[in-house]
Amino acid sequence: MQWIIGAGGAVLVAGAAFWKQSLSFSGMLAAVMMGTIYFGAGNGFWFGILLLFFISSSLLSKLHHENKAELEATYDKTGRRDAGQVFANGGLGMLLVLLNAIYPQELWGFLFIGVMATVTSDTWATEIGTLAKRPPRSVLTGKVLPAGTSGGVSLPGTLAAAAGGALIGAASWLLQAVSGMEPQAFLLLTLAGLLGGLAGAFADSVLGATVQRMNRCTVCGREVEASQHCGKPTVYARGWRWMNNDAVNAVSSILGGVVALLVSYI
Repeated sequence: MQWIIGAGGAVLVAGAAFWKQSLSFSGMLAAVMMGTIYFGAGNGFWFGILLLFFISSSLLSKLHHENKAELEATYDKTGRRDAGQVFANGGLGMLLVLLNAIYPQELWGFLFIGVMATVTSDTWATEIGTLAKRPPRSVLTGKVLPAGTSGGVSLPGTLAAAAGGALIGAASWLLQAVSGMEPQAFLLLTLAGLLGGLAGAFADSVLGATVQRMNRCTVCGREVEASQHCGKPTVYARGWRWMNNDAVNAVSSILGGVVALLVSYI
């Protein structure tokens, strides 16, 4: 019955997201599978955190500002998530759900909070940071960068990252309680989400500034993530060729999970 409930809930949420154009068709199918596993192999705690990330990030992605279309043209992926983005953001969490189902341990929950705090913090930082009136600065050198540049950070974006991570941590306490689990201390969970999310979000920026694959537009000369820009294919510019945006998300999520786990030993 739990698997049936999970599948039904996943179909409703993913179907609504597809209708609202927050998910592509492949993204919808991946979200249905993922949501089913989160609830079927886990419970309301795991599924609720996934839902909180997805709903909040989808709502923020709909924020409009004058430069959004121009900025999205530089990204490898846009606000409408495909299967690759769905798995990059929720795949590690799904693995932790399954590990907990096979071998229940408290550490899986903290790793999960850190992973989901990271993807939430990173998404919130990107969406809010691009609204900032001042341009971002390089996370490595402090040099002013064009809005939307990989490796750029801003004060509004950093505050948004902190808020997103803290929300995941705080919500995990409530979701553990309503799911029949014995919740850890509220402040501990909130701190795990906050620090895990910030660590993962900053790791994402550092990877973006160093080893993420970046391409160069052959028309305007701008360095972008996208494979096409100004209507033409881009060419490789720098970074590890395999380290695309999805790989960066996965690596930074692992780091965020480890930081949240370390917080649990405080």
